[in-house]
Amino acid sequence: MATDILLPKIGFSMTEAQIAEWLAEDGAQVTEGQPLYLLEADKSANEVESPASGTLRIVAQPGETYEVGAILGTIE
Repeated sequence: MATDILLPKIGFSMTEAQIAEWLAEDGAQVTEGQPLYLLEADKSANEVESPASGTLRIVAQPGETYEVGAILGTIE
């Protein structure tokens, strides 16, 4: 069963953020807790960890801005 990778709400007033960089490539095997991508929001950058183990399928592109809760990819 696939697990969606959702854009998390990191700050109280955060409504959107930008994917600065994926730290794993599309199709890569990832493990739960492994850093997946770098998120830039409210003048700060945060590494976001994988919510599950499996094969990473990326939907969101670096440099683009997404709303909190947007699906950035899946772990299959």
